[in-house]
Amino acid sequence: MTIVTARDADGRPVGLTANSFNSVSLDPPMVLWSLSLQSSSLPVFRDAASWAVHVLAADQKGMSDRFATPGVDKFAGLDLSDGPEGAPLIEGCAARFGCRAQFEYEGGDHAIFLGEVIDFGRREAEPLIYHGGRYGRIMRDQSGADLERDGLAEQEDGNLVLTERGSQLLEALKGVAGR
Repeated sequence: MTIVTARDADGRPVGLTANSFNSVSLDPPMVLWSLSLQSSSLPVFRDAASWAVHVLAADQKGMSDRFATPGVDKFAGLDLSDGPEGAPLIEGCAARFGCRAQFEYEGGDHAIFLGEVIDFGRREAEPLIYHGGRYGRIMRDQSGADLERDGLAEQEDGNLVLTERGSQLLEALKGVAGR
């Protein structure tokens, strides 16, 4: 999930949750995102010289929900500063793309915004995923150490064996896969 932020003509912060974000080019670095033509924030982003896309970290579900809720002060209680491009910063994100607005296209019932990345930051954090109407997580290949850390397996006589919790999870997964 991403949050896109900008400043309106009066300098007030504006932001929204967007799930349509894509890399376009590496040279120059460019990204795009889209916004419903019915969005009340559309005029702000159409007029903005810059905006920022924040890739949320897995622990930022509450931030995603807040910025997806119409009619609330999305920036209440946040310490705000701007990135070099001039858009408000959301702290704690997995990555942030500060962009100079380049183009806007209409695609069906959405406006597609294309920007040149002029500032980028990231931290080691799992991203927040939203798919099929639900939040989720990326599933990495599990190593024995990961299974042990998560309490799903333990070493026994030099072999890695499932714990009771690991066995229960395996049976639940088999049940789901059998549907």
